[in-house]
Amino acid sequence: MENVIGIIPARYASTRLPGKALEDILGKPMIQRVYEASQQSDALRALYVATDDERIAKVVRGFGGNVIMTATGHASSTDRLAEAVMELEADIVVNIQGDYPFLDPLMIRECVDPLVEDPTLPMATIMRALSNPTDLHNPDVVKVVINLKRDAMYFSRSLLPFPRGYKAHSVHEHIGIFSYRRDFLIQFSQLPPTPLEQVEKLEQLRALEHGHRIRVTLTQSEDSLLSGFGVDKADDLDRLEDMLEKRGIP
Repeated sequence: MENVIGIIPARYASTRLPGKALEDILGKPMIQRVYEASQQSDALRALYVATDDERIAKVVRGFGGNVIMTATGHASSTDRLAEAVMELEADIVVNIQGDYPFLDPLMIRECVDPLVEDPTLPMATIMRALSNPTDLHNPDVVKVVINLKRDAMYFSRSLLPFPRGYKAHSVHEHIGIFSYRRDFLIQFSQLPPTPLEQVEKLEQLRALEHGHRIRVTLTQSEDSLLSGFGVDKADDLDRLEDMLEKRGIP
């Protein structure tokens, strides 16, 4: 059996929505909602929040969660994960973004299974079919295209693929949950940033540009729109409220 652990990176000084980890979502801090949803996954043996902020740590400890304190100044969530796993034993590490308050635990399993099934894979992630036309040209919605082996070919903030002709096709949104082999996670965090990564501001492009595979699974979550919705800025809170209202969730 693989030893799989989940880590939720969380910082207070978020660029576009400071303190978002502690935003109230239906009576609970967002970090608590993500943690409790992740706990329901049968893929994880252990779960932690990695943070550099005592305010977040205090809240997590308050609801009984596990905390790993990390250094300030990390450029990315991957760097924070890499520091956190230095003191943990694991075969596979899942990077669970702390801004998916209604995460479906199934998505964690979907992210882990490819690495369990194929020992040559260094990392994996998930996607969903885009259903909202306004998201097609929204740079905050990251698109992904895959090859016939289900490995990522490219991630972009632009529309992919571009509909040059009239052939029917699907557009897929990347959901920002990643699984890594522990050793690869540490290696990945030490790789130099790459040109496309810096242009798109998408860290996963660093792996592709250095020639590493990323297996991508189409999620089977029944409500992938809500479960895969990340809160990144203030406007997203309004969009989330609208989605909850349409679903009759108080």
